[in-house]
Amino acid sequence: MAVTRAQQPVVTTSFPLPVRSRLAHPALLLTGILLVALNMRACLAAVSPMVGEIQRSFGLSATASGLITTVPVLFQGVGAPLTPRLTRRFGTERVVLGAVLVLGAGVLLRVLPSVAALYAGCVVIGVAIAVLNVSMPGLVKREFPDRAAAMTGVYSTTMLVGATMAAGLSVPLEHALGGGWEASLGAWSLLALVAAVAWLPQVLRARAARDGAGAASGAASGAAAPAAQVRPIQGIWRSPLAWQISLFMGISSLLVYTLVAWMPTILADHGMDRGEAGLVFAFSNLVQVAGAFLVPLFAGRMTNQRALAVSMALLNAVGIAVLLIAPVPGAWVAAVILGVAQGGSLGLGLAFIVLRTDSAAGAAQLGGMSQAVGYLVAAAGPVGAGALRQATGGWTTPLALMLVLVSVVAVAGWGAGRDRTL
Repeated sequence: MAVTRAQQPVVTTSFPLPVRSRLAHPALLLTGILLVALNMRACLAAVSPMVGEIQRSFGLSATASGLITTVPVLFQGVGAPLTPRLTRRFGTERVVLGAVLVLGAGVLLRVLPSVAALYAGCVVIGVAIAVLNVSMPGLVKREFPDRAAAMTGVYSTTMLVGATMAAGLSVPLEHALGGGWEASLGAWSLLALVAAVAWLPQVLRARAARDGAGAASGAASGAAAPAAQVRPIQGIWRSPLAWQISLFMGISSLLVYTLVAWMPTILADHGMDRGEAGLVFAFSNLVQVAGAFLVPLFAGRMTNQRALAVSMALLNAVGIAVLLIAPVPGAWVAAVILGVAQGGSLGLGLAFIVLRTDSAAGAAQLGGMSQAVGYLVAAAGPVGAGALRQATGGWTTPLALMLVLVSVVAVAGWGAGRDRTL
């Protein structure tokens, strides 16, 4: 049940409360967070320019090729609910390290000369990203309790920088490495390795801190004392506030992934040169970086975020309407508006996770639910839009349906933006 901050109940014990650790120098911690964040979208964005080559290499149908981008999104939703349990059992530091290493392994698995390995790699990548998606808000909540919203903006921006960088470098890497699409996509496993090395000090110091705390407790009492504890959020799947946050994230993500899959095609089908359509899409992704950085900063300074959430929904509506009414003449305008709306919605959705909870454990639990719902919903967007386009022969119906969904985002955001906590 949602309560105001002044009405917070006293919590009971159930599982260890992650407290602010100060595990390493703040600069080292921040570097580790940013390097992990760079990986969280890069390996997804890198594959988009290569889908055509992968399709020709394996002789895949258009539907099967579309699954290359859809499967990771789907398994982000499947893997998200498992993460809070993992972090409680093994600790956030070790879970993050393991997820980054698994992500790198998935990138390598995806480029093996087998269709089965291609899709298995996509599954592994999706699950690894799910674990990171859920772990990071709790980690930020724990380590930066007074600046959680601002730090959420920093790492969500870094995620988009990684995606933009990967999309722009995939083809040049293919040419530079001379190994085809396999070498280009496989090279992104090195970024995961770098992030793992940068994160390793956090794991080592967390172990040392636990060992030191256990020894001190044993010396004082003759037995290991239980850690400070806090109960999990009770009935989170029945909470209207949790569902409002989940729907805000889910439908916002559906809009993003639908346009990621189809925006260049929409413009090209209306007569725009494919090269220019690609530039418009790339520019929109670049603008997302600004939205993802600024919107969480504003959110952290507001008592409630209702107006901000509705504003993001309205910007999405305006951008989609431009694509519907004047796709070619208004393409660059739509790119700016949608970039701000999509980046801002991502940052705000992540900010809701830390703003609507009072502990790192609560943030992880809410993150598990909201991102499970969110990515399962989002996975339907590209496939559904493509099916509607094929059935109707154009983009009017898919875009009109997206406008209807924007109204749901606005309603959900109005509820999620209330000054309440779970």
